[in-house]
Amino acid sequence: QVQLVESGGGLVQTGGSLRLSCTTSRGTFGSRNVGWFRQAPGLEREFVTGINLNGGKTYYADSVKGRFTITVDSAKNTMYLQMTSLKPEDTAVYYCALDRRVYSENYVSYRNYEFDFWGQGTQVTVSS
Repeated sequence: QVQLVESGGGLVQTGGSLRLSCTTSRGTFGSRNVGWFRQAPGLEREFVTGINLNGGKTYYADSVKGRFTITVDSAKNTMYLQMTSLKPEDTAVYYCALDRRVYSENYVSYRNYEFDFWGQGTQVTVSS
């Protein structure tokens, strides 16, 4: 059973940067799809970005494209979300997730129901 643990959340000013980490305490990412989601108060959890580790293809939500970057260090079983030019609307609880299936290199999972394992979430607050 894979367990995911996020870290790195906090309070940052508008325009600032933050890096989130997500580590597996059990299991490995392998060649699967992993991703980041977020949920703001009163809203549904939404996709932020994902990566297909069977090839490295990435996919970003339009709202974060050009500002956020997802990377994975497979040797450390750790994935990262580098966030720059942060805005107040980026305020949310951020979750990392793992889809246990292996796809061809061209598909990046992005729907909530595609992911089988989730971290506990880490709060990111961007002050204006």
